[in-house]
Amino acid sequence: MQSQFQAAINQLCSEKNLPKEEVLESIKAALKTAYKKDYGNREQEIEVELSESGENATIYQVFTVVETVEDADLEMTPKEATKYEKAVKVGDEIRVDVTPMEFGRIAAQSAKQVILQKLQESERKIMYDNFKDRENELINAQVHRVQNGHVFIDLGKIIIELPRDAQIKGERYFAGQRLKLYLDKVIKTTKGPKLLISRTHPKLVAKLFELEIPEVHQGLVKIVKIARDAGLRTKMVVESTDQKIDPVGSCVGQKGVRIKSIMEELSGERIDIIQNPSSQQKLIRESLSPAEIKFIDLDEDKSILNIYVTDDQRPLAIGKRGQNVRLASKLLELEINIKNFEDLDPAKQKEVLEKEESTSNENTKEENMPDETPDVEDVHELGLDEETMDALVEANLTQIIQLKGLSVKDLSTIEGISKEAAEIIFEKLSQ
Repeated sequence: MQSQFQAAINQLCSEKNLPKEEVLESIKAALKTAYKKDYGNREQEIEVELSESGENATIYQVFTVVETVEDADLEMTPKEATKYEKAVKVGDEIRVDVTPMEFGRIAAQSAKQVILQKLQESERKIMYDNFKDRENELINAQVHRVQNGHVFIDLGKIIIELPRDAQIKGERYFAGQRLKLYLDKVIKTTKGPKLLISRTHPKLVAKLFELEIPEVHQGLVKIVKIARDAGLRTKMVVESTDQKIDPVGSCVGQKGVRIKSIMEELSGERIDIIQNPSSQQKLIRESLSPAEIKFIDLDEDKSILNIYVTDDQRPLAIGKRGQNVRLASKLLELEINIKNFEDLDPAKQKEVLEKEESTSNENTKEENMPDETPDVEDVHELGLDEETMDALVEANLTQIIQLKGLSVKDLSTIEGISKEAAEIIFEKLSQ
């Protein structure tokens, strides 16, 4: 039958998730400290043995057998050693029982604080080991309580505060609320491990996309850059590692269903997704969307970007409270200045206007040319059967322009498209 001591130890190990051996070692260390404090000194070498029941502790002082004793706390002669063991020689270690009669009561009182301290250290170590491997991960948590603006988060076996600067501005928290947090780092401190958790970190958005979007999780769509104004707006650049996959469409989902769930998790934060363009000029224009840029002046050496816009586009470029230009600056890692087009050098102005006029004329010519492509833009309008449509959608071939020019043989190589279906598609495209 278990002794009270063993039952208490087992309960402690179960509640605190601590190894039993580590708890027993902590108790032995505490008893050793208590003995040295009340009966011995720091120089003594002490060992502690606990009985199987744990209710009795035996204190041993360890001596080394030497010819000439220099330190009576650590050494004894062979003659003295024979009092404890019959056959001894120089170099042997002798353990002498030095347990005081009243040690049980005194030890219990003296060791109490030391035991608690050792157990706290063990808990901290286990907590550090548990969370250290989860750095740069998404964590599911629950709000434990909210007190005078301080939000305390329950992470299972630990409750920590969510710092104010890590809270989404305007987001309301309440006890029992489920949240997703980003664990940035785990740092060792004198008071135990410190977990740097956040609701505002840009990587929280990336981790949510990994969780919700299969293409991102599988690496078919990569998140290149993120700039975030937590709770309000995020600008994100994505690219595809597979030519058949539309990175923006994958992230947004049909009718925006995919991105909607992420925005809801972020308290309605707006997310602008930009497909990684082939040139920096295009990326600059996309980053400052919806503003239309007249002229770009980039000084790469000084990391300064001067953007020239017309008066009506200036508010769009800057954004509400400077949000648009601020996020673009983070995304491009450049200092951005929004300037009036009228302030641009006259020669440059003339060059820009001439280029716009030339582009406009070319577009007009193209509009007046006979349209050789079908009126139908989307393959859904071709009137194909459901099975054929599913195969085309699965292959990400949803636009007429993608199928135009393919032969029946080419079309039949698409997975899920039979020869008969390929002939029907070819016939409809030829009409």
